[in-house]
Amino acid sequence: MAAYGRKSGAQGATAARRRRLDPVPDLEEFLDRSGPGAGPPQDPVCDVPGCGEPGEHRAPKDRTLSSYFRFCLEHVRAYNKAWNYYAGMSEAEIEAQLRTSTIWDRPTWRMGGTGHGVGQDPRRFSPEYLRDPLGIFAAAREAERRREHEAASPFARDSKETRALGELELTWPVSREDLRARYRVLVKRYHPDANNGAKEAEERFKRISEAYRVLLPLVSA
Repeated sequence: MAAYGRKSGAQGATAARRRRLDPVPDLEEFLDRSGPGAGPPQDPVCDVPGCGEPGEHRAPKDRTLSSYFRFCLEHVRAYNKAWNYYAGMSEAEIEAQLRTSTIWDRPTWRMGGTGHGVGQDPRRFSPEYLRDPLGIFAAAREAERRREHEAASPFARDSKETRALGELELTWPVSREDLRARYRVLVKRYHPDANNGAKEAEERFKRISEAYRVLLPLVSA
């Protein structure tokens, strides 16, 4: 049994907790305790000499917009009315500034070009210029490559030679070794014996053989 005049362990803990939770003094008392210079920051005063009104409004000191005056409402209105962004600039400088301001100070180049170099001929836009980790423009890139190969090919688009290249999934120019290697791969893949006699595989096998026959005389040894 605990002796009279002493606090039990639970009572002592409760008293200690109460001491920790003493009420915080109100703001005015707290500021008085903090001493001089610990009060809230003073609001800026209008920069016009002799004006003691609050400087609640900012106004740029020059056109660099890097530093500002603080004015009251009356004086900021007067300052803005007299403000001239182009003060001290020549007509040529003003014209140049107006031109760049209309396009948000961004670089530009002539229509038909891509800005890839001063004095260079413009080049056509290509999907190859884009970073496309998700392959969204893969079809566009493939179409672009196909157009380039067709432009470099000596055969007409609807000629039997062009159809033969497409059947073998090749592009011109092609070597004899590449032609034979591609033919062997496709023949093995679409041979009727390897596809349980499937009619579709048999038809593809025939087209591959015919394409190889068309292209073989055209390639160098």
